[in-house]
Amino acid sequence: MVRTPAGRPAGPSPADRARAVLPVLAAHAAHVDAEARFPVESLDALRDSGLMGLLVPVDRGGLGGGLADLVEVAQLLASACLSTAMIWAMHCQQVDVLVRHGAPELLDDLLPRIAQGRTHLGSITSEKQTGGHLFTSAAPLRETPDGLLVERDAPIVTGGAFADGFLVTMRDTEEASARRVTLVYVAREQADVEVGGGWNPLGMRGTHSVALRLTALVPEHHVIGVRGEFAAVATAGLIPLGHIGWAACWLGAARAAVSGLVAVLRSPRRPGSIDLTSDLVAERIATLRTDLELVRAYLDLAQREITEIRATGADPAAAPVQIHLNTLKVTAARLCHQVADRCVQLAGLGLGYRADSPLPLERHLRDLRSASLNYADDRLLTATGTLCLADRAVRLLGDAPSG
Repeated sequence: MVRTPAGRPAGPSPADRARAVLPVLAAHAAHVDAEARFPVESLDALRDSGLMGLLVPVDRGGLGGGLADLVEVAQLLASACLSTAMIWAMHCQQVDVLVRHGAPELLDDLLPRIAQGRTHLGSITSEKQTGGHLFTSAAPLRETPDGLLVERDAPIVTGGAFADGFLVTMRDTEEASARRVTLVYVAREQADVEVGGGWNPLGMRGTHSVALRLTALVPEHHVIGVRGEFAAVATAGLIPLGHIGWAACWLGAARAAVSGLVAVLRSPRRPGSIDLTSDLVAERIATLRTDLELVRAYLDLAQREITEIRATGADPAAAPVQIHLNTLKVTAARLCHQVADRCVQLAGLGLGYRADSPLPLERHLRDLRSASLNYADDRLLTATGTLCLADRAVRLLGDAPSG
């Protein structure tokens, strides 16, 4: 494969690939939202673009991108359709875990398929017995003469009816404690998949997050990382990529809301009730921009910190690092929703509140309301409070490393 001097394959940059698919995402976003259906057309465009393999190494056929690319592309995609962007970001989260912890035999087969857009990964970590507690699992992994038996019920799986493969958390054995969790890869063609229930939420309607029952036999080399030590895998990749990817998506949607509103305010379509010479209007616009700037700056610092940790081999489980990631998620969730809410307030009933407005502010508002609920802020703040007691130096994000 021909490579650029930076070690990437020749061709468009990840951001340019994202810009090329935005018309497809934008064209289908309203219908996807209205019908609460999976954005098949948008995912097909992403498969064809090569972006499903953003984090796949170049020597496996991927784009060899990093976290900075993930942040940029997620924002761009979310500017057109937040549901599609979140599906893609969560796929990339699973890809990162595979690349870093998968067995060579599995990676040789799977990574080229991901890079070619043939495999979209879903995640099965929720469980009725454990709720959304990531580090525990009730369903046991069972060893049989034919392989590892995976039997799993999940109350909610983003895009579960359409994913081509799943990373699934399981209790390591029937005798193991709920905290000895093992992550396994299950290809859809290996499994009996039963989709249950519907999906009719307030926002994020295109994620088509449904209940799912999965039964499969998988070989031992489909175990991701060390058996029983999923916590280490999650801390090193699943959590950082989740919070960084989600925050980037939310920022992209909030940014699009402000951009669309500013464009209208500077055009002949501006409602007569909005006086651009008003100090109050200027203050409200400034507040919108301030919130976006704060999220973007903190997101960039968090991405840089995780990138540096990966380059140096530092401990991603260190209390300050986990505090920073939790803070990113909570802050981005709250401020991005606040931006959408204030855009609606400034735009007014006709332009901002109506579902048939040419400016989709009400969809942004509904979608971003989910941000604080998607792994609940209250749970993260409780964990952060405990972590703060372990960080007596109060190392803030952006501080020089200690020692």
